[in-house]
Amino acid sequence: MEHLSIKLDDLPDEILIIILKKLSNVEVLYSLIGVNKRLNRIACDSVFTSNLTLYFLDKYIHSLSDSMVNRFCSQILPEIDHKIKWLNLESKFMERILLAGNYPNLYGLGLYGIDVEKAIYLFTDDTTFIHVVKNQISSLFFYICSDKKWIPSNDVNKIVFKHIFNIFTKLEYLNFGPSLMWHQRFSFDMPSPNVISSSLLELHITVFHFNDLLYLLDGRFNQLRRFHVNIYRIQHGSSNIYRQEKLPNLRCFSLYSDMRVHYYDEFILPLLHRMLNLEELDLHLKVDRYKGFIDGNDLKENIINNMPRLIQFTFNIRLTNRRPNQTNLPSNEDIKHTFKDFKDNQIISCANFFEENQFSYCHIYSYSYRMKYYDNIKNNFPGGLFKYVDNVSLFDERPFEYEFFLQIAQSFPFMKKLTINNNKPQKNKLYKQSKKDNQDLPIIKYLHLTNLYFDQAHDDYIEQFLINTETYLPYKFYLFVDYEALKRVTENFSRHATRINCAKVHYLCIPNGPEITEHMKDYFPQINIG
Repeated sequence: MEHLSIKLDDLPDEILIIILKKLSNVEVLYSLIGVNKRLNRIACDSVFTSNLTLYFLDKYIHSLSDSMVNRFCSQILPEIDHKIKWLNLESKFMERILLAGNYPNLYGLGLYGIDVEKAIYLFTDDTTFIHVVKNQISSLFFYICSDKKWIPSNDVNKIVFKHIFNIFTKLEYLNFGPSLMWHQRFSFDMPSPNVISSSLLELHITVFHFNDLLYLLDGRFNQLRRFHVNIYRIQHGSSNIYRQEKLPNLRCFSLYSDMRVHYYDEFILPLLHRMLNLEELDLHLKVDRYKGFIDGNDLKENIINNMPRLIQFTFNIRLTNRRPNQTNLPSNEDIKHTFKDFKDNQIISCANFFEENQFSYCHIYSYSYRMKYYDNIKNNFPGGLFKYVDNVSLFDERPFEYEFFLQIAQSFPFMKKLTINNNKPQKNKLYKQSKKDNQDLPIIKYLHLTNLYFDQAHDDYIEQFLINTETYLPYKFYLFVDYEALKRVTENFSRHATRINCAKVHYLCIPNGPEITEHMKDYFPQINIG
């Protein structure tokens, strides 16, 4: 037994493939092709070749090295090009890689990190890039780089968007990327570009205005089945391209907008009423309304009853009601009761009336929650586990106590940004109460918090987060706080109880505060001044 050894070649193909799948496909191909016949055959398996990403990805996209690209273009791609069905490329070596093979079975292309100038060059009829793939591509993922200068949207629309459909005549799937960067929002200025496609079945895009959405649904994509759109602004304006035609082919519609919508009843509902054969609906809206909350009864009457084929309905609607008469408002229990017939989803509702600010707020959503942010959380927050949320904001006219913050930390274990807006003092200050009762309450831990904002927050909350025996904060976090409040809580930057967490601050922003003194620098040894 002491001489027993197992070599890579001794393992069966199935085991080797399981092991190699832990690596990226580009690493497998680069490392194994050309080693020997057996490893060459395994590396050329469709598991590693049918969907190929030729860049490295951690938090950002990184190009392959020049030597790797040289080998891929001269040796690897000519050997496997007939097996590649989907190819993901970044801007630097894009055209060179496309010209390194024939790709007879390529149908999907992901283009990442392209600056607008290169996009304009790529999507013209006379480039060699187009001649390689123009008659094959049915799926296109297009992600414009975020660090390039902006080119007017009208130019982007007329040159990039128009040329895509003129060139890729068999295009069925188009995704303009998940980014919400401002320069990727399309606006179809009049006169509109002449874009028509009878093949497009699925579209993902971010637009500026509601009219831009209407433009895309005016019949030019008459076979569209699935449409996912993020709108920056839904506001009153001209609707010259608005048509009343139904959209019988649309089966899935997803609408996201983070800006306040003042025309939900006038714009959103009439649009939905055109989708008579819809099977899946996903709405994420922030609504200002003057005629009551949106509850289960409202959704049934105005949406569900108009869609007889609807199978799946998910939503996240945050509604602010600013009616001068706030009497006879439904309670949170009343609103919950209106969802009793929603059997397929767990519906969460949180309704509040804010007497000081004279407005009511109601948040309804279908669980599980899929957004990366959860804003304006109140004391009646129902809890739950939100693994995908990394941005949280808190607001109330009643004080937040220890139990509330403990619940927030448990509900959002991967939270990176937290904003606190509450000017009411705590009734049960943990630091003093635990001493008085001689009890050790658990330290609240925010393991991933990198940004902490105190927006019109009472000193009690600043104190709770900066005292290390109450709150654990990770190293190198950003702190936004009022200077006078910070000075009071830290007792002019000398208090021992807040020194440890203050020493973890990497960036301190104190709007309208004085110049940082040597005394403060000693208390915040890591800070960069903002």
